[in-house]
Amino acid sequence: MTEPNPRHPLPHLTVDNAAAAIDFYTRAFGATEASRHLTPDGRVLHASLVFPDGGVLMLNDDFPEYAGGRSRSPRAVGICSITLHITVADVDAAWERAVAAGATIAMPLADQFWGDRYGKLTDPFGQDWSLSSPRRKPSAEEMAEVTAQMFPAKG
Repeated sequence: MTEPNPRHPLPHLTVDNAAAAIDFYTRAFGATEASRHLTPDGRVLHASLVFPDGGVLMLNDDFPEYAGGRSRSPRAVGICSITLHITVADVDAAWERAVAAGATIAMPLADQFWGDRYGKLTDPFGQDWSLSSPRRKPSAEEMAEVTAQMFPAKG
């Protein structure tokens, strides 16, 4: 198992049906299951996955009974407050793999002004993901010009 580097933040997701999420992340993103610890009733107390680039993702089932009766999964609360990002060499192939596994398109894959081919997906558990491949490096002047056009100064 790849040991996480404690100096870097690691995402730790709470999802509905963590076992299905583990299966999805292995199929969609090529992750490898490193560990899974279950409660006596079969829920995932803790699991860790290692992605092809060495990144680690931790996840668990929702346990509202230990959170004051409140669910914390994106599906339960109706919003996902973060996007997990993956940079890959072939974003088109990675995109097709994730969509084929069941991700839905939130922002179509396209060449973006900042130089990446980029798009956003939502997984079946309500978690947002973005995928990209670097294509070119625009100059600082080009970035400033495009940003000014997209976000005009308010008077």
